[in-house]
Amino acid sequence: MKRRQLLALPVVAFGQDLREITTGRMIPDEFYSDQPYVVKTEDGAWLCVMTTGSGHEGEGGQHVISMRSADRGKTWEKAVDVEPGSGPEASYAVMLKVPAGRVYVFYNHNTDNLRSVIGDKPAYRDGVVKRVDSLGHFVFKYSDDHGRSWSAERYEIPQRDFEIDLKNVYGGKLKFFWTVGRAFAHKGAGYVPLHKVGGFGEGFFTSSEGVLLRSANILTERDASKIVWETWPEGVKGIRTPAGGGPVAEEQSFSVMSDGSLFCVFRTIDGHPACTYSRDDGRTWEPSQYMRFASGRLMKHPRAANFAWRCENGKYLYWFHNHGGRFIREHPRRRSIAYDDRNPVWLCGGVEVDGPGGKRVAWSEPEIALYDDDPMVRMSYPDLVEDGGSYYLTETQKDVARVHELDRRLLEGLWGPVPVSREGLLLEASSSGEYAAPELPFFVKRSRRSDYGTEHTRMGVTLDIWFDGAGVLAENLDGSGKGFRLQVVEGGRLELTMSDGRTQNRWASDAGTVVAGKLCHAAVIVDSGPKVIVMVMDGRVCDGGEERQFGWGRFHPSLHSLNGREKIRVGGGVKRLAVYGRALRTAEAIAAWRGGPVAG
Repeated sequence: MKRRQLLALPVVAFGQDLREITTGRMIPDEFYSDQPYVVKTEDGAWLCVMTTGSGHEGEGGQHVISMRSADRGKTWEKAVDVEPGSGPEASYAVMLKVPAGRVYVFYNHNTDNLRSVIGDKPAYRDGVVKRVDSLGHFVFKYSDDHGRSWSAERYEIPQRDFEIDLKNVYGGKLKFFWTVGRAFAHKGAGYVPLHKVGGFGEGFFTSSEGVLLRSANILTERDASKIVWETWPEGVKGIRTPAGGGPVAEEQSFSVMSDGSLFCVFRTIDGHPACTYSRDDGRTWEPSQYMRFASGRLMKHPRAANFAWRCENGKYLYWFHNHGGRFIREHPRRRSIAYDDRNPVWLCGGVEVDGPGGKRVAWSEPEIALYDDDPMVRMSYPDLVEDGGSYYLTETQKDVARVHELDRRLLEGLWGPVPVSREGLLLEASSSGEYAAPELPFFVKRSRRSDYGTEHTRMGVTLDIWFDGAGVLAENLDGSGKGFRLQVVEGGRLELTMSDGRTQNRWASDAGTVVAGKLCHAAVIVDSGPKVIVMVMDGRVCDGGEERQFGWGRFHPSLHSLNGREKIRVGGGVKRLAVYGRALRTAEAIAAWRGGPVAG
C-alpha cells in the first residue's frame, strides 16, 4: 500500500504559531490514521505504531503498522506491517518495551473475520452493525530488532469475564473491547489497559468500563507462549464512573506515581473527566471521582481521549478539552454529541501532593497547547515523548497524524509559578483618565499571495486589569464603533466588546466573577492564534460554570484589530490597567494576579 510522503517542519516565521497543528511534522499513513503512539527503542530511535487503512475509520483493510525515526520525527523509515491490510481488521495498538529491549505491541484482531454483529435498534435500523474493529481477540506480537520486524506468530491474551461481558448480546462468548494509551511496567509486572464494551448503539459504544491485563512474567520471559495473564481489578466490575454517573467509562490512562500508587483518568459522557487511584498495584481501586483543579473546581471534558502522563521529572501533564458540564450530561443524545469539540487542546500541569491513602495529583489551571483553524477539526489520541530535555506531542485528526514540539515556557508555567512579565507591555495606567493609545497588533493583514488574500498574524492582545468599580472600565471606541470596550455588566460579569467596523464580537466572564465593591483582577486574553477569548478571573480560567458549556469564546477570524480612537479612556474604580501587545499565557495571567495591583 502506498503511503503518503512527509512534510518537513516549516520554518517558523511571522504569522506562524507552533500551537497550530499544520506546523507539526507529519507521520506517514495510508489515509486513515489513529493512535500514533511512540516508544524510544534501545538503539535511540522513536518507534511509532499506528492504526491505518486506505478507507475511513472502521472500514475494511484497517490494520496496524509501525515505523522508526532516528531524528525525533523529522523523517521516518519505511513503514512495516504488524498486520497486513489484506487480513481481518487489526486495530488500536499500544506498546510495552521490556528491560531487555524487546518491544511488545498489543491490539484488537478480528481473527474470526466476522462481518457483522448485533446492535441496538433504532440506532442500527436492522439491528446489524457492520463495523467490526472493536471486538474479537486481544493479541500481541513482539520485536527483537527495535521495531524493524515483528514476530510471525500472533499470541492471544485471555480476558476474564466481567459483568459487562456476560450481559452483552452474546453472553460473553464474543467480547467487545479496544485499547488506547500506554502499557506500562510496575513492580516487576507488565500492565496493558483494556476498555470493555457492553454493546453497540447510539454513540457506537453504549456502555464501557476499564480493566488492566497484568502479566507477572512478561518483563523477563523470552518464550512468548509462556507469558501468563490475569485481569484486574478483582471481582466482576471494572473501573466505572462515579456513583450516579453514566454508563460510559472508557479510554483509561494510567500513571505510576512516586509512592507506587497508580493514577487513572478516563472519559465519560457526564460532562466531566473521572479519575481514581489504586494503592495495591491495580488489584482494587478507590471509588471514582470527577477530576478537579487544585482549587477544588470541577474540570469539564467531553467524550474524548484525556490522557495524563508522569514525566521524567516526576511531574505530570494532562491533555483535555476544557468544556462540557451539564450541557453534555443532560443532553438527550449525550452518547453522540459528547464526541464533538476536540479543538483546541488544553494542557494542565500536575504535581504530587500528600492525600488520604497516599500521593495524589494537584492540577494547574489550563493552557491552550494545540489548535486547528477549522473549529470542526477534532484532534485526539495523543502521546507524549521526552527526548534530550525536549517534550513532544503526537496527535491525529483521523486522516493526518503529526508530531509537535512543546514550548518549554508553557511547561514551566504549568508546573510552577512564573514571574510577572513585562514582555509586550504597551501601556500601564494606575488611575482613571485618558491615555495615549498604543497601536495594537493587527490579527489579519493582506498577504503577498497573487490574490492578496488574508494572512493571519496569530498575534494577540491582553487587557490586565485590577478594579473595584462598575460600568465601563476601559475603552477606545471611536465614532464608527471601532475599538474595544471592557465593562461590568449584569450578573457580575466582565464583558469585552471588540469591533473593527466590519464585525463585532462580544464575550463575558462567568456569572458572579465580579463582586460589587470587591477588588477584582482580570486578564482578558484575546488570542488570534486559535481566535479565542480567554478570561482569567482572580487566578482562575473561566470555564462556563453551570450556565455555559464553554467558558472561553471564539471571535470572528476576519477581525482586524482592537484599534480605535487615539485615546484609551480608563474608568473610575480601576486601580491598574496593563495593555499587552500579545496573548499572555494562563500562568502569566496568574502571576499578574499574585503580584497584586501595584505596577511591577
